[in-house]
Amino acid sequence: MNEIWRQFPDILKQCISLKELFTGRCLHAVYIKAALVPHSTFLSNHFILLYSKCRRLSAARSAFHLTQHPNVFTYNTILSAYAKESHMRLAAHLFDQIPDPDIVSYNTMISAFADSGALKDALRLFREVREAGIDMDGFTISAAVTAACDCAELIPQLHALAICGGFDSYASVNNSLLTYYGKTGFLEEARRVFFGMGEEKDEVSWNSMIVAYGQHREGSKALSLLREMVHMGFKVDMFTLASVLTAFTCLNDLFGGRQFHAKLIKIGCQQNPHVVSGLVDLYSKCGGGMTNCQKVFSEVAELDLVLWNTMISGYSQHDEFAEEALSCFRQMQRVGYQPDDCSFVCVLSACSNLSSPSRGRQLHSLVLKSSIPSSWISVNNGLITMYSKCGKLEDSRLVFDLMPEQNAVSFNSMIAGYAQHGRSDESLLLFQQMLQTNIVPTNITFISVLAACAHTGKVEDGQRYFEIMKGSFGIEPESEHYSCMIDLFGRAGKLSEAERLIETMPYSPGSISWASLLSACRKHGNIDLAVKAANHCVQLEPSNAAPYVMLANMLSKAGKWEEVAHIRKLMRDRRVRKKPGCSWIEMNSRVHVFVAEDSSHPMIKEIYKFWEEMSIKMKNAGCIPDVKWSMVQGYNDFGDLEGANELRLRHHSEKLAVAFGLLSSKDGEALLIVKNLRICTDCHNALKFVSVVARREITVRDALRFHCFKDGQCSCGDYW
Repeated sequence: MNEIWRQFPDILKQCISLKELFTGRCLHAVYIKAALVPHSTFLSNHFILLYSKCRRLSAARSAFHLTQHPNVFTYNTILSAYAKESHMRLAAHLFDQIPDPDIVSYNTMISAFADSGALKDALRLFREVREAGIDMDGFTISAAVTAACDCAELIPQLHALAICGGFDSYASVNNSLLTYYGKTGFLEEARRVFFGMGEEKDEVSWNSMIVAYGQHREGSKALSLLREMVHMGFKVDMFTLASVLTAFTCLNDLFGGRQFHAKLIKIGCQQNPHVVSGLVDLYSKCGGGMTNCQKVFSEVAELDLVLWNTMISGYSQHDEFAEEALSCFRQMQRVGYQPDDCSFVCVLSACSNLSSPSRGRQLHSLVLKSSIPSSWISVNNGLITMYSKCGKLEDSRLVFDLMPEQNAVSFNSMIAGYAQHGRSDESLLLFQQMLQTNIVPTNITFISVLAACAHTGKVEDGQRYFEIMKGSFGIEPESEHYSCMIDLFGRAGKLSEAERLIETMPYSPGSISWASLLSACRKHGNIDLAVKAANHCVQLEPSNAAPYVMLANMLSKAGKWEEVAHIRKLMRDRRVRKKPGCSWIEMNSRVHVFVAEDSSHPMIKEIYKFWEEMSIKMKNAGCIPDVKWSMVQGYNDFGDLEGANELRLRHHSEKLAVAFGLLSSKDGEALLIVKNLRICTDCHNALKFVSVVARREITVRDALRFHCFKDGQCSCGDYW
């Protein structure tokens, strides 16, 4: 018998190493029943370790509570088990009970808080470690770097602390710094860390640097580093290959990515979940088509949660596949996967594209019922964006206000929501609150702030924010910021300023900048400048019908029918087709889609009849159809055909959606309509009258912003 007990610890250690749960349970049962055997804290600790490694948290807890004399190792083992399973409330409670926590205890909690998004708690514990004089190690620093990911001014201090304390010899510390610098745009700092590591670099270091190069559109350097990594004898694993695919994705290099895909097939790696995640990301972001994503996804025999999330994300990036994203999310649950924070962020994005408040609330309920901690910032940020894009701005603000802590993305999402809804005062006020809470604004923040100024004509404010962006925060204006400024000047009628800016900006003007100028020319009737802007748009995006159509509409309004005919011939010769407009509305948890002159809806006869009756009431109230953007060649020469244009305007998709909504809802109930294109001038004017005649609040989310019609007014103030 004594011989058996001498071998007992070794057998138990083997069970832990092999994760042999059944044998371990048998050993535990023998241990408990052997009353003659003196209690061993050592064995109790190892039973806790066994259960935690086998993800049997309840058994680990039971073993912990049966331990008669727990030591620090006992506490740390069960603490680690709680943290791995994201039971942060239990972990925090247990941590407070440890009589004398050591650095392992602190490292476990700091890492757990950082991974769960509770960054303030993580940094608070890090400060406690320093104030208590507890000797830190490399894991303490690396966990703190992860926790300080939103504190740009804190990372250099932690880097300096690592160097002064000699922790820069830890690969984990350098890898954390390398990952942070790579993700946040500090490529040179990332390079210095990587090449300063000498011979301690591991596979994680090489992979992180490859990803950093890819994220900064240095794809050739990423591939060169891969070749060097192989030459140095490092093992190229699936994470390395996925990192190379990330480089192709960031370069938008579909051709190179396809070639690399062919090599993956040759070496037999095309079915690995990590590699396939990279392929799905490549094809979904670089124009490879969701069909290719579905194909590579279906070839994987053993799917994992990361791959499911990548597939959902791929669908959610394309408006036309939003329903497929929701379907994929449900399928993932049906086969037994529990959604994590990334799952919810991706599916909430798809719900935002659909503007489906009912499904958004269902997802919110699922978040609350899941094991996702309520403090996870990324999920709350997704909820803010979802509610905002579903027209529920007050719900969006409620989520924002109830967050235990906010980060820059939280403020960016809420500021953007206010800007899209035309509430620039709230948007700019929130920006000031952001600065007061010492959260550093990002380049995304200023895009939303400048958009808020552009949508409401705050030219001087916009110019001031554009100047302080670099002067006060060191953020170099990117092409998106210049596009916002061009839009700001253009909407305000300052076309010469907009043209001057587009000619002097340090970047080659993209299609968005020229499209903003073209839209402004259309609004203010400057045909000569519109022709120039349209020509640039066509050169940059020859298959985009928008510049052709906008210029043709301007010329038709001016009666220049020969020029209109020439543009239409160009479109036919180049096979350019106008994107069909459609609008949709959700009623009773079902989405109803309409196109202009629709005849497919089962209630279409009632809808047309209702709108005809509504049109009469609107005319009596003073509504005059605006047919100037609906002219076709020769129509203005035949007076009776003006009525044909008016009839065509009556059957625009957003009007049919509104008519259906009024027919299918209760009196006084607010309506939300979504349109894939910009709302036209006539529909915008008509819906102001509808809001009076029907006594309803009607919100239309078009391709650029929200229009909330109430009591004959629009939230945009007719400045759009």
